[in-house]
Amino acid sequence: METLIAALRSLLPHDSVITDPVRLRTYECDGLTYHRATPGVVVLPGTAEQVARVVRLCNEFGVPFVARGSGTGLSGGALPREDGVLIVTSKMRAILEIDLGNRRAVVEPGVTNLAITEAVRDRGHYYAPDPSSQQICSIGGNVAENSGGAHCLKYGFTVNHVEACEIVTPDGDLVTLDRMDPGYDLLGAFVGSEGTLGIATKITVRLCRAPESVTTVLAAFESIEQGGEAVSAIIGAGIVPAAIEMMDALAIEAAEAAVACAYPEGAGAVLIVELDGPAAEVERQFAQLREICSDAFELRVAADPAERAAIWKGRKSAFAAVGRISPAYIVQDGVVPRTSLPGVLAAIDRLSAEHRIKVANVFHAGDGNLHPLVLFDDAEPGAGERAEVVSGAILDLCIEHGGSITGEHGVGVDKSRYMPRMFSEDDLDTMQLVRCAFDPRGLANPGKVFPTPRLCGEVPGVRKGVHPLVESGKAEQF
Repeated sequence: METLIAALRSLLPHDSVITDPVRLRTYECDGLTYHRATPGVVVLPGTAEQVARVVRLCNEFGVPFVARGSGTGLSGGALPREDGVLIVTSKMRAILEIDLGNRRAVVEPGVTNLAITEAVRDRGHYYAPDPSSQQICSIGGNVAENSGGAHCLKYGFTVNHVEACEIVTPDGDLVTLDRMDPGYDLLGAFVGSEGTLGIATKITVRLCRAPESVTTVLAAFESIEQGGEAVSAIIGAGIVPAAIEMMDALAIEAAEAAVACAYPEGAGAVLIVELDGPAAEVERQFAQLREICSDAFELRVAADPAERAAIWKGRKSAFAAVGRISPAYIVQDGVVPRTSLPGVLAAIDRLSAEHRIKVANVFHAGDGNLHPLVLFDDAEPGAGERAEVVSGAILDLCIEHGGSITGEHGVGVDKSRYMPRMFSEDDLDTMQLVRCAFDPRGLANPGKVFPTPRLCGEVPGVRKGVHPLVESGKAEQF
C-alpha cells in the first residue's frame, strides 16, 4: 500500500492524495451512516485520464478501488475499503457542452443534479430525474445507482435520460458506451451497476422542454388509508401525473420540526400531486383530481412557483428532517404494486408496534416505491438490532407482495444479503458472469450487490464446499 500511495503522489497533485487519518474519516460512509469503514487512501482526480491512470495503478498492485461522488447514496454503495483506494470524482464538475438543438448536455460526473437544470432553465429546458438530494447529489452517483426521484413516475429514471457515457473500465481503459451502439445494450447494463462495472467520467444526458403548464396540489387526509385510496383512484382514472408523493403523520412531524413546511394540522397523511403538460390537458386532469380527492379535508393549489416550492419543501427535506425526531435511522427503499400499498403499510405498522421501533413513511406513491424511515436511538442497547430486524422484515413484505428490495437507492452493502430472497442461485450466477466480463479481477467496488462474490473463472452452478473468500475471511456467507 505504501508503494501504491507513493505512485499516486507522483501522478496527482499533493492535495489530491489523502492519507491523514482525520481527513480520511470524512469519507468513511455515504448517506447511510450505519455502515462505516475508513479508506486506505483517498484520491481526488481532476480528469478522466487521471481516473484511468489511478485504476491502472490499482490493477498493477492488485488493490481494490471504490468510486464516490457526493456521498449522498443510501445503500452503502460508496462504502470504502480499508485495504483499497477511494476515487472521489467531486473535482470533475464541469458542464462541458449544452446542445439544445439536440436536447443534450455533456457533463462530468461531479456535476450536481440540479446544476444541469439551473444551466438551461432560462432557455426553457430542464433535466427530469430529481432525487430529493438533487441540490448536492452528483450525476456520476445518479448513473451508478440509476437514481429516480419524485418525477420518475412520468419521466422515468436516470437510465431513460442518459444517451452516452465515457467510462474507465475496471482494467483502466477509457471507452465510450452509446445508446446508439449496435448489439447488446452495454450502456443500459452500466447504468445502475453501482460502480461494479467501471467509473463514469463523462455523461451525455437528455434534456426536456419545460412544460406549458404545471399545477401542484397538496391534499391532506385524516388517514394514510384514505391517501392510498386516492392514489389508486388517480391512476385508475387514467391520469399520469408528473409526481404523486405521500407522507404519513410521523414524517410530517419531522418535516415541520426541520423546515416549518406548514402542512395542514392534524393530517394523518398528505398527498402531493403535480400535473404538467399542455394547459388544456392539465386543466382537465385537475378537475378530475379535485373530484377524486373529495375526501381530503384540505386541498391547496400552488398559485405560483414560490407556492409550488413551499409545497415541495417538506417532502424534499424528509430524509434529513427525521434527524430532528430520532438520533438514528435506517432508510429503506422497497417497491410494491400500488394495489398492495394499504396492506403493506398496515403490516409495517404492526412490525413497528411489535418491535417498539417507530417507522416514518415517505414514498413515491404513484409507482409504489416505499421509503420507510426506521427510527431508533443508537444509545439504547439492542435498539439498532431491532431496527435492523424491522428494516429486513419490510423488505420481505415487499418481496411477498411481488415487489423489489430496491427502487432507486441500489443494493450496495446494505441489502446484498437480501438478494437471494429475491433471486435464485442461477439468477445471481448469471448476474455475476456479467460483472466478471467487465471486471475479471474483481477490483471494482468489491463486496457490493452480491452476498458472496463469484471468483471470475468459476464454473456456474451450485458451489461445493466453502467459498474460498469465505474461508479466507474476506467475505461472509449469509
